[in-house]
Amino acid sequence: MTDLLFSLQLSITVACLATLLVGVIGTAVGYVLAKFSFWGRELLDALFTLPLVLPPTVVGFYLLNLFGRREGLGRYLYEWTGWSLLFTPQAAVIAATVMALPLMVKTARAAIESVDPVYEQAAYTLGKSPWQAFWQVTFPLAWRGLAAGLVLSFARALGEFGATLMVAGNIPGRTQTMPLAIYEATQTGNDALALILVAVLTITSFSVLVLTNRLGRGRAW
Repeated sequence: MTDLLFSLQLSITVACLATLLVGVIGTAVGYVLAKFSFWGRELLDALFTLPLVLPPTVVGFYLLNLFGRREGLGRYLYEWTGWSLLFTPQAAVIAATVMALPLMVKTARAAIESVDPVYEQAAYTLGKSPWQAFWQVTFPLAWRGLAAGLVLSFARALGEFGATLMVAGNIPGRTQTMPLAIYEATQTGNDALALILVAVLTITSFSVLVLTNRLGRGRAW
């Protein structure tokens, strides 16, 4: 029971932190893709969308090479601090963020592109800066789409398995999220525990889809 509660708490914590990061990064990237025309824009879009179509283990492999002690950013991090990101709860947050980010980028871009530029131009003529125009004009008109992206990103982060297993491992009481706990319970024949965890994730995911559909139609419930 203790392990179950830990996995549930860790999964929610990881999903919340990942959603926070995804919300900031995804909205910023979506805004750039929606509002600016530059060479390589669609290539940038494809780069941020790539984790959505790649197998999670492939994404996990890239993250392993990026944050490993002997190469990439991980080498410098280890040399400067003596700390390695791999096989820590923070690694689970990074994996969930990378896997959920494409959903937010796509949704944010579509939501921001749906805002009529006439309203923003009117704000500029009134002396508003691009930052002020975003918060006072663009965001209020696009918030439902952005909220839907956050909800979908939370669900994706909550259910992340492959990349998390690669970079965070499956350490009970340390990095074992609910999807990893389901995997272990199934492997060890603990079907009762697996069923409970599956039910919790299924209900959560279903609720997320219902909420997303409601937001997309312009109503809360």
